[in-house]
This record gives sequence, structure tokens and C-alpha cells, in this order.
Amino acid sequence: MGLRDGEALPRRKKMKEIQYKPVIHKGEKRIAVIFKYDSKLITALRKKTAAKWSETMRAWHIADTVEHRIKCGLALEGEETITSESPEAVSAIIKEKQPSLPEKTSTENSFNNLPTLELIPILNKNKEDRIGLFVTNNSNINGIVKRLPAVKWSENQQCWHIPCTEKDYEGMCLALNGLVKIDNKRLAQFLVKRKTANAVQQKIGQKKPATSEQMLSISQQNLCLLQRMVEHLQLKAYSTSTLRTYKNEVSIFFQTLQNRQADTLTSEDVRKYIHHCIYELKLTENTVHSRLNALKFLYEQVLGHEKFFFEIPRPKKKMQLPKVFSQSDIAAIINSVTNKKHKTMLMLAYSAGLRVSEVVSLKTYHIDSKRMTILVSEGKGKKDRIVTLSPVLLVMLRDYAQTYTPNKNGYLFEGNTKDTAYSTRSLQEVLQAAKKKAGIIRPGSIHSLRHSFATHLIEKGTDVTMIQKLLGHNDLKTTMLYLHTSNKDLLKIISPLDDLELK
Repeated sequence: MGLRDGEALPRRKKMKEIQYKPVIHKGEKRIAVIFKYDSKLITALRKKTAAKWSETMRAWHIADTVEHRIKCGLALEGEETITSESPEAVSAIIKEKQPSLPEKTSTENSFNNLPTLELIPILNKNKEDRIGLFVTNNSNINGIVKRLPAVKWSENQQCWHIPCTEKDYEGMCLALNGLVKIDNKRLAQFLVKRKTANAVQQKIGQKKPATSEQMLSISQQNLCLLQRMVEHLQLKAYSTSTLRTYKNEVSIFFQTLQNRQADTLTSEDVRKYIHHCIYELKLTENTVHSRLNALKFLYEQVLGHEKFFFEIPRPKKKMQLPKVFSQSDIAAIINSVTNKKHKTMLMLAYSAGLRVSEVVSLKTYHIDSKRMTILVSEGKGKKDRIVTLSPVLLVMLRDYAQTYTPNKNGYLFEGNTKDTAYSTRSLQEVLQAAKKKAGIIRPGSIHSLRHSFATHLIEKGTDVTMIQKLLGHNDLKTTMLYLHTSNKDLLKIISPLDDLELK
């Protein structure tokens, strides 16, 4: 179990009458709790926390544990006193404001003379979060650190490091109890950031946690703004794909800002950033458009800055034709596949002009053999559409169903885990492997099968408006692009070179 992200540093509140202070008492790390005499409060405190009285400090004290520090409102910072007026402090026991601590005791002075151990989040070679242990050269301390469980040495960071988990952290504290002052400021800041970042990851359906490298380069304020933007996208019911794209684009923008708050920028600041993306980072026109769309949503939709991007021009996109396979290429690709599921999926993508996401999202009941149609449910733009079911594909689907017996109410093509859709990335890899096996070097992905579907229909004389409906295009101009990929009319043109009498 990892450290309690974000719980290490509760919101600090100013307070006049109560204080909690980390101390060393009789060689043991404790937390002093100072308050005016109250018999009921003392009884509750002793019952809930096993508190003890110190004549030396003239104060009650409890065990210095991660749990108590969190409940007392203390950061993971050795000597710093942090007060809290929260009635829930010390596990909802302390309910009255208390006086400040007396003058420093001899115990505190001895604590301040200890060497400082700074804990800094780092990444190891496997991109895993670790806690770097940085302490002034001290043979005694280093000797103890070397013997910690799961400790490793980093040549790059020139420090020992342990896993970023609660178990390893507490084990380290116990081993070095009374020997060092622990400075957890940077670690605590990272834990707060990691909690916010992981919350964003979960919201957009990404299971992989964010890394410390990403977190430390984005301020906490901007991370909270990123989380707010994702929530706003969800409220407007944007697709998961758009959520991920906007989140990634804005994250890169925030990493550039570092500690500068995004909501303080002007339109001119963003214009300079876009210029930087084009002329210094050399980003493609499509990437710049994607980043502009994400930032426009952030500033105009989330922060409410109307016409924030009115004076920021967009780069002109390149006019690129879709990548298309010939029918002989597609036949070679399909014939090279021996796995029945893979072959069926590739045939489906080409026969109906489906996007890769639409192929893997199909449910078994979306296939209507009586009407010879396929229902594409919530395709791009959350639009349903009906496409034709090829008789050749129907035969293949029936053969596939006998072998794999898909759930009638579930996905037509399941992934490795039951009741989950087949991975789009895996299907892309299937196509690339089939191309290699078939000896086809022409570039193209699963989406090229969709482009090929439209192009080949045009070459067969199919009306372009019908192709628009089959592809689910809103604008006919998008479909008209395939007129440029067809060679139907080009074959009728005789090159003037053919009229020359060459020797």
C-alpha cells in the first residue's frame, strides 16, 4: 500500500490556543499536545490515543506515527510546529482551543542538533516512484540506511532510495528514530500532487498512475485546474478519446508553465506559446490544432474567458490524401491471417468502413442477419448509424461464432479478460503483422481499410451521398475527399507522352 497521497499535508489553519509539536522524549519520537486542563478531554485523549503525561515538558504526548500526524494536521516535517483549529484534530478528540507551547526545552534543543535527512521523490530506471534519502555525510547514518529493506543506490542521484510506500517509509523512520531530523517538505508536496494527478488519470479511464517526473513539473494549482477541466469535459459528456487528448495537451502546456498559474496568463501569453510550439518545437499543424482546441476549451469553457483565442491565428493544415490500399493488397492482407478472430475483424473493418474503435465496440446483437445490417452504436460524435452487412462477412461471422461463441449480450470480439472489449492497439498490431507477412510495404493502419472502403465504392460508381451515410460524415466535403483518391477517371486520361513517337 502506498503512502496516503495528499493526506500527509492537510490544510493548515492559523490557531491561537492549541499546538501540536513533534518532539524527542526519552529517546522516542512523540507528538506533544498542549492544552488547558480539562478532565473530560484528558480522559478521551488517553482512551483514544494512549496519551502519556510528561513532567519534563509539562504536556501530554502521543506516538509520532503517520496516522497521528495526519489526524493532528501535521506535515511530515520533523521540527516544524503546525497548529489546527479543526474540531476533528487528534481523531476528533481535541475540541477546545489551547495555549501555545512553552519555551524550548532541552529535549527540543537536542533534537535540533541532529543531522537532517531530506526525503526527495525520484524515479528509478523502471520509472517507478522512489524516496531518495539525502543526508549529510555521516558514516553511522549511512550504515543504518544501507541495511534498510529494499534500499538501493542510485549513481545518477548519488543517494540511497527506498520504495515510495507507507510500509517502507515507516520502517525507515523506525530505524532512524532519534538519530536524524526528517525533512519531508518535498515528499509531502509530491504526494499531494500525485493524489490529484491520479484522480485525473482515473477520471479519464487511465489505470497507469502518473509519474513523479510529470507531477514535479506541474504546480499544485495547475493540477487542480486540470482536474476541474476533466470534470467539465465529463459534465458535457465528451468522449473518452477527447478527454485523454485534451488532458495530455493541457498537461504538456502546464509542464511548460512550471510554477506559473495558468489562470493568470493573458491571450498574448498563449499566442507566444503557440508560436513557440510551431517554430521552436516544430510541432505538426495537426498537433498544434489539437493543442489549440484543448487550450481554447480550458480558457473559454472552464475559466470563462470569452473570445480568449479570437486574435490567435491557426496554422493552415496540409492537404493530405488518405492512405489507401488496393483491393489486391487487402486480399493479400486478409489471406495472410490464419487466426479466425483476427481475420474476421479485418474483414469487418473493410467491408463496412468501420473505425478501429467501432470494430472493437460492436456487440453481438448489433449484427442483424435478417435485415443484413450492422448497427454502429455511438460512433464518432456519439452518433448511431446503420451500415450494410456483407454476405461474405456473414459467412465468416457464423464460422467465427461457432469457434468463439461470443456472448449474445456482450462484445462480439472480447479481449483477454472476459466481458471486456478487444484492444484497439492489439488490432492495429494484427494489421501490421499481416502487412509484413503479405509483403506489403505501403504505409497504412486500420483506418486505411476505412479509406479503402470509401475509395473502392467511388470507383464502383456508388453515389457519394450514400457513402457519406455509410461513413457517418456530417459534412459532404469530408466524403468528397475520396474523389481525389479514386483512379476511376484518371484511367480514362491518356498521357501526352503516349502520343510521342519515341525511338
